[in-house]
Amino acid sequence: MAQPLFESEEPLLSEEDTKEEDEPEKDAKDLEEAEPFCPAGDAEKEALKIEKERMPQDPENCDIPFYVSEFVEREVGVDCDSLSKLGRLIEQLLENKRKLEEQVLTVSSEVPKRIQKALQNAEDSKKSLNQLLEKENILCDSINSHLLTSQPWMEDLGILISQVKEVERHLAYLKWISQIEELSDNIQQYLMTNNVPEAATTLASMAELDIKLQESSCSHLLTFVRSTVQFWHKILKDRLSSDFEETLTHLHWPFVGPAQSQPFGLAGAPNNVIEIYSNFEMLFSQLLKLQTSDELLSKPKQLPEKYLLPPTAPVILPMQIMVGPLQKRFKYHFTGNRQTNVLSKPEWYLTQVLMWIGSHAKFLDDKVQPILDKAGSPVNARMEFSRALVMLILEKLAADIPCLLYDDSLFCHLVDEVLLFERELHSVHGYLNSFPSCMHILSEETYFQRWLTMERKFALQKMDSMLSSEAAWVSQYKDITDVDEMKVPDCAETFMTLLLVITDRYKHLPTAARKLQFLELQKELVDDFRIRLTQVMKEETRAPLAFRYCAILNAVNYIATVLADWADNLFFLQLQQAALEVCSDSNALSKLQLGQLASMESSVFDDMINLLERLKHDMLTRQVDHVFREVKDAVKMYRKERWLSLPSQSEQAVMSLSVSACSLLLTLRDRLLQLEQQLCFSLFKIFWQMLAEKVDLFIYQEIILANHFNEGGAAQLQFDMTRNLFPLFSHYCKRPENYFKHIKEACIVLNLNVGSALLLKDVLQSAADNRSGMISSSNQPTAVAALNELGIYKLAQQDVEILLNLRTNWPSTGK
Repeated sequence: MAQPLFESEEPLLSEEDTKEEDEPEKDAKDLEEAEPFCPAGDAEKEALKIEKERMPQDPENCDIPFYVSEFVEREVGVDCDSLSKLGRLIEQLLENKRKLEEQVLTVSSEVPKRIQKALQNAEDSKKSLNQLLEKENILCDSINSHLLTSQPWMEDLGILISQVKEVERHLAYLKWISQIEELSDNIQQYLMTNNVPEAATTLASMAELDIKLQESSCSHLLTFVRSTVQFWHKILKDRLSSDFEETLTHLHWPFVGPAQSQPFGLAGAPNNVIEIYSNFEMLFSQLLKLQTSDELLSKPKQLPEKYLLPPTAPVILPMQIMVGPLQKRFKYHFTGNRQTNVLSKPEWYLTQVLMWIGSHAKFLDDKVQPILDKAGSPVNARMEFSRALVMLILEKLAADIPCLLYDDSLFCHLVDEVLLFERELHSVHGYLNSFPSCMHILSEETYFQRWLTMERKFALQKMDSMLSSEAAWVSQYKDITDVDEMKVPDCAETFMTLLLVITDRYKHLPTAARKLQFLELQKELVDDFRIRLTQVMKEETRAPLAFRYCAILNAVNYIATVLADWADNLFFLQLQQAALEVCSDSNALSKLQLGQLASMESSVFDDMINLLERLKHDMLTRQVDHVFREVKDAVKMYRKERWLSLPSQSEQAVMSLSVSACSLLLTLRDRLLQLEQQLCFSLFKIFWQMLAEKVDLFIYQEIILANHFNEGGAAQLQFDMTRNLFPLFSHYCKRPENYFKHIKEACIVLNLNVGSALLLKDVLQSAADNRSGMISSSNQPTAVAALNELGIYKLAQQDVEILLNLRTNWPSTGK
């Protein structure tokens, strides 16, 4: 479209003139269409656009597009000599036009080709799909035809396959039988050649086959292998057991007498001793190989499920044989109508079992344990021996307890003896908590509730007796100063000992739920004891400084302190965790309480400690109030002192205590000494600090603020306080004046020299004016800084102003 414009110089000019007259105004998009023809750079194009926007145009008179005029102006200008460039510009524009036409032709030719190619691909895909569908139909027909043809063959083949599988099962069945018979024949041959160790090993292999076949549905095969194992197990067990028992007899087993307690003192030549121990080791090892088959064939006697005994493996076979003679002795002496079988004497059979465990411990450790270690067995010989004997105790307890359940004395005696037995069994002989123990029998619901009831009953009886005792409120360590720091009365110490004993009694219970029930019992007892102390305290409220009242206060403080210490004990922390789990399951506590328990912010005794602390605070407050009333009575004369007319310090040779203050100081001294002797250190510290606080406020408000002071009166007040009142408390702290801050700072204000007092008064007045907005001066020191410089921190500015107004020794200027 640009070619006719640039054919020659004349047409170009004439066309431009014509465009100015005839052509309509072009749209703004002409600029974009002409951009490919402009050799100028992007920056120049942007400049042209900006220039176009800036230059005003008349749409009626301007017919030539702006970009054309700008192009001509830029390339040719007004210089006629520049017309020589027209040929080059025309060639360049024609080249750009040719390139654009080629691009248009290329694009217009490629699009149909791509569309055609895509259509061709679609046609090809359609043909391929049709071919596949035809093949699929043909193949499907062929398969159906083949299936119809081969159906009779498949039925015949299925019958043959089932027959083959049946034959394979029969073959496998015969192989198992053959394997079992082969092992049986081997055992027989080993026994014929007296090769008992190999026979025992082969029997162990047969027992393992029996275990592998447990999931099989071949009942006859299972019966066959089990009967075969049982047959050879009985033969080998009888043979080895008789030899083993004979060897034990040579070893003088069991060691039931004091002379036989040492297994190394065997009679005969040393060679004979070595041979006996060699036979013992060999027979023990062979019997140990029969353990697998013995567990398959024999079911150990089990106690009823209500006792919730932990699951444990059966006692190993050689240990069963070793324990056999002791079991016979136990049943002989402690069952039936024997005189040693007495319900009131459970300590007889409990002590007997402990003696047997102790007398055989060395032999088990030195002779039996190495055999087990050599065989690779994880069994501990002494624990296995103890476990076998403890099972005798459990059977005996399960039989005897129902006969004693409703006899308080016999039942309590049995529980006491069982707890002593358990303590020695665990502490001395190292019996494991994971093994069945007597505590499982006592944890049975009926027996446990009876035990809990008896513990509560006897604890309450003990509390009655300890509180009614003549020495209930006297410390048994009163003559020993180092020990008697807490000044604990005998009843409180006995009560906490009772709680400690109860803790030791239930500590080894097997379940946390049972322990928590005992913990609730302890908390009930603490609360009951607190109520009893409160009742006794109320009887003594008329004399709160008396010895018994102080003893009750010491008792309350001691119990709260001990419970706080117990809260950090590992045993009670474990109970706290168990209680948290129980409460979270039952939703018995709020989320806040559960969070406090979980974060250890609270303890299982928190409720009791809070009640005791409240009682302690009430009792201390009552004592402080009582002493304070005496102080107020004693200070009446001191309040009436003529502070306005006392002689100044310069007029007296020596300052002395005010006569009217003597009764106040004597009262304080006597009561402090009395309570220091009767209260423990921590309680007395709280007492004198509370008393000092009340005395400080009372003297400040009722004496200092209620009077006016001349120079002598202020000096006398300061002398009475700093040289007489404060030193009364110096025995209990290094700086007693810190507990009388109102008095101390009031004395400072009243005893300031006149100049300092005037300056202080001006500072306080300025501060007051600043607060009211009357004066604003940054040069004067602040009132707080001035007071702090004088050592006044407690009193407020208004209080100091009042104290300054109580002074009468001002100069005549009126200040």
